[in-house]
Order: sequence, then structure tokens, then C-alpha cells
Amino acid sequence: MSFQDDDDDDENNAETSSHTLTRTNNYEGEDTSPTTTRELRGWYAYPIAAEVFAVVAVGAFFPVILEQLARENGVFFSDRSKACVQTSSASARFRTRGDGQKDGGAQQCMVTFLGREMSTSSFAMYTFSTAVLVQAVVLVCFSSFADHGPYRKNMLMVFAYTGSIASCLFIFISPAVFYLAPILVILGITSLGCSFVLLNAFLPLLVANHPDNSSNSSLSADSSSEVELEALNPEASAHPIHRSDPDKLSRDLERSAQMSSQGVGKGYIAAVLVQALSICVLWAFSKTSIQKRNPSFPIRVILFIVGAWWAMFTIPTLLWLQTRPGPPLPTQTQRRTLSGPQKLSMFSTFLFYTSFSLRSFWRTLKRATSLRQTLLFLISWFLLSDAIATISGTAVLFARTELHMSTIAIALLSITSIGSGIVGAFAWPRVQRHFNLQPKTVLLLCVAGMEIIPLYGLLGYIPLFRALGFIGLQKAWEIYPIAVIHGIVMGGISSYARSVYATLIPEGSEAAFFALYAVTDKGSSVFGPALVGQIVDQAGTIRPVFIFLAVLVVLPAPLLWRLDVEKGREDARAMAEGDARGRGAYARVH
Repeated sequence: MSFQDDDDDDENNAETSSHTLTRTNNYEGEDTSPTTTRELRGWYAYPIAAEVFAVVAVGAFFPVILEQLARENGVFFSDRSKACVQTSSASARFRTRGDGQKDGGAQQCMVTFLGREMSTSSFAMYTFSTAVLVQAVVLVCFSSFADHGPYRKNMLMVFAYTGSIASCLFIFISPAVFYLAPILVILGITSLGCSFVLLNAFLPLLVANHPDNSSNSSLSADSSSEVELEALNPEASAHPIHRSDPDKLSRDLERSAQMSSQGVGKGYIAAVLVQALSICVLWAFSKTSIQKRNPSFPIRVILFIVGAWWAMFTIPTLLWLQTRPGPPLPTQTQRRTLSGPQKLSMFSTFLFYTSFSLRSFWRTLKRATSLRQTLLFLISWFLLSDAIATISGTAVLFARTELHMSTIAIALLSITSIGSGIVGAFAWPRVQRHFNLQPKTVLLLCVAGMEIIPLYGLLGYIPLFRALGFIGLQKAWEIYPIAVIHGIVMGGISSYARSVYATLIPEGSEAAFFALYAVTDKGSSVFGPALVGQIVDQAGTIRPVFIFLAVLVVLPAPLLWRLDVEKGREDARAMAEGDARGRGAYARVH
């Protein structure tokens, strides 16, 4: 996680001079200079910067801070005249019943937001639903700006520092202005998702221009990389991707996967370190009276640290990652008047390029719907992604409100899940090789493993287990084995979903179809958390949500079972051959 001082440019100059790329430029201004060690360090720096926000803020503390801020403004579900948190001059504490147990153990706190009464748990779930919806819309609408000219890196920096500032601003969000917290969460999550997609769009460029590549190389296919953004405009470039050199493709895919995995690994290491630091911060505040007077303040301090970390470690990316300009933006026709061409307003230009992005995405979507097996997978991935996001958010809120786990315990829960995910990422390939399983089969096993989580929660309804007082997530310690299962399963899903999908993509359209994959992934999480919020508002407790989650997790299984990967591969090959014939006919005519 340290960055070597690279003020001396001799290393990079020598590296550049020793490798000559003879690849001709596809468009004016294309940067085909060799990828340097400094540039790679700049690329690796960003996962170290932003993955901390993804794991520590989004995965662990955003649900907690949203619920806590709302709780400090809430009243009990059964008695709207009683505040959930009673503040005195000396301390702020949860109200308690006469038997000494905390209120809220069997019910939720309710808060009024935007004129509607909702539980404090659903307040967090609604915020996450809105955030992922905004993220998907921004990704689709602004892709044309990021795919052309120097805008890719510029927008990466804009999103990075917008997200980091939003995280830092939580230090000022007291319970009195809790209604501002969703705005910062939406800004942070949207910035995080879009910045990672922008970063991943650099990956095929870094691979294609790597000094080890042979000369006369063109931009390699990126089916195993994380390229998602530039694909939203599949018809913007006049130079489609070709797999003319299978050996080079194999080398590029291997290098792309290696670079991607290194970035993810460095990011997770950074996230674990900062999560450990956050535990120390929480422990330190627990020894003071500050936390008693202001329960949300320690979490806000952690979010400030996370935002500062994001901003600081983005600096190497800003300094070292080359711009690598994309093709020029398409031009907008100027209206002509008697006095000459009319100057276009910024608003009309914005509408033109937004419309361009939407049309490009719509063309990709229509192509995908004509491939039956590809469409089947995208629908199943939409449902599976929704289930994953919903379970993750619900688990944190359940631990917080039903099991009354402390913020430190929730941070440890996050570390448990991350560590198990790393184990799962290494373990599933061994399981696949040992039992000679197909990637689709591994995905089905992961779905079965994910189904264990809500089913175990439903055991809490069985009278025998309720009498025992444990089993069925009745005790806080039970959620840690569940976190291990969740992490191991997620390690498999993250690895194999992309692997299955890659075989269903027409050759030469990898980037376009992975953009659709990205939007499907990010946009699906709108529905599950919102429905969970509705259930909690009606029931006054989170436990009934396990019924909904059990159904939601199993929904993609029949679709994955029916998926015919071989048939999908043949259909994709036929479409690619049709595209090639069409391009050949176009070239002959012109």
C-alpha cells in the first residue's frame, strides 16, 4: 500500500524507449504510448482509495448511521408519544421498559421523512434504493461524455472527490438535520459506482499498450476484465474489436485478470486495515462521555476518516494515470440563420450527448434481447444481484435493531464477511476443478448457499427454537457464522457470474454487453431494499423480511438451471458472424 517515490523519470523513460509500439492510431489524439510502472501504480492506487469507502462506509456504517440518526428523531411503533431516544442534559440513551429490556427489541422506531411515516430501518433501505437508481441513471446518461476525448479521467476525478467530500461532510450531520444524510449517501454511492466503472474502462487500454505486448496490436477483447463504461456507446467507434490473434488474446486476458485481481486485492487489504482502525476509534469513544451525549458522532468521525482516505489515495491516480483520450465526441449540427450559424447553448449540448448515450444503450439492449440465452442470464443476474444487495443491507440493520449489536460488533461482522469472501474466491476454483463442475453449476451452488441465510433466520419462528433462546438468529453470536457463509458464497458469485456471461457475448461486442451487465447489476438493487422497507413499515419488525428474502434468493435458480450455455455460445457466434458480414458489405459499398 505504499507508493514509491517516482520523481525521477529515468525508469519510465527507459521503459518507454526500450519498447516501440508500431500500432497505428485508430483516431486522432489516441495515446498509444507504452504503459509505464508509474501509470500502473496510479491505476492500483484508486482501488486502495475507494474500496475503503465501499466496504467501511457503504457496507458497514451507512446503514448504521442512517438508522441511528433517524432513531434519534423517532418514536416507538406501538406508542407514538414515546421517543426512541430520550435526551437529558447528561446523556442520550435508549428508553427502556419497566422490565429493564430495551424497547425496540420486538418493534421498530418510526420517523417522519418527506411527509411520510416510516421505520428507521426502512429509512435506510429506501435511501439505498434511491442511491442505486440514481447511480444507474447517471451511468447511462453520462457515458458519452466519459467515452470520448479526455473526459474519462476528468470524470473519474470529479466522481472521486465528490464522493470523498460527501463522506467527510457527515461530520456535520447531527440528528437535528438527519434529512440531509440521504443526500450525502446518494452522492457517495453514485460517485463510488461511477468512478469504479470509469477506472475499469482504463484496463483494456493499459493491457493493450503494455510493453510486453507484440507490435501491431489492437485493443484486445475484455471479456474477463472489468470494462463496463465505454461499452455503453458500442457504435461510437468505427474500429470494432477483433480477435485476430488468439495467442495475444489469451495473453491479454491473463494480464487483464491479473491486474484486476491485484487491484481488488490491494483494495480489500486497505479496507480491512481501515475497518480495524475504525474499531479502535469506536473503542476510544466508548471510554468517553461524548458517545453517550451524541451516539452518532463516533460513526461520523469514521466516515470523515474514510472520506479523507479516499481523497488522499486518489492523488497518485490524479498524478500518474495518463489521460488516454478516447475518440472525439460526435458533433452536433449547428442551426443556421440569416446572420450565420447559431451558437449552441450548453443546455442543448448536454441534451444532445445525453440523448446520444441513451440511444447507444438502447441499441445494445435490443441486441441482447434477441439472444435468448443471454437475456435469460441477464434476468437471472438482475434477480440475484437484487437479492445479494438486499441481504447485505438487511443483515446490518437486523444486527443493529433486532440483535442490539454495538457498532464495534458490526464492524467485526464486516471484517468476517470480507475475510470469508477472500477465502471463497480462492476456494471455489479448487472445488470446481476437483469435482469437474461447470461454471453454471458453481453459480447454482452459490445460490443454494445464499438461501441458507434467510432460511436460518426463519428458524426463529419455530416454537422449539424460540424456547431454546437461540438458533434462528436470536442471539448476536449466530450472525457471525452466517457472515462466513455470506462471504464464501459471494466469493464464488463474484468470480463465476462474469465467467458464465462472457461465453454468451458476441465476438467484438464484449465491451457493449459488459456495460449492460454493469447496469443490470447496479440498477437491480432499487427494488429489494424498497420492498424490505415496505414490509418493515407494516410489520414493525425486520424478522418477517426473511420470508421475502427466501423467495427472492431462489427466484434466479430456475432461470440459471434452464440456461443453455452451449446454445448461447452458438447464438452469440452467429450474431458476431452476421455483424462481420454487415461490416464487410458496408466497406465494399464505401
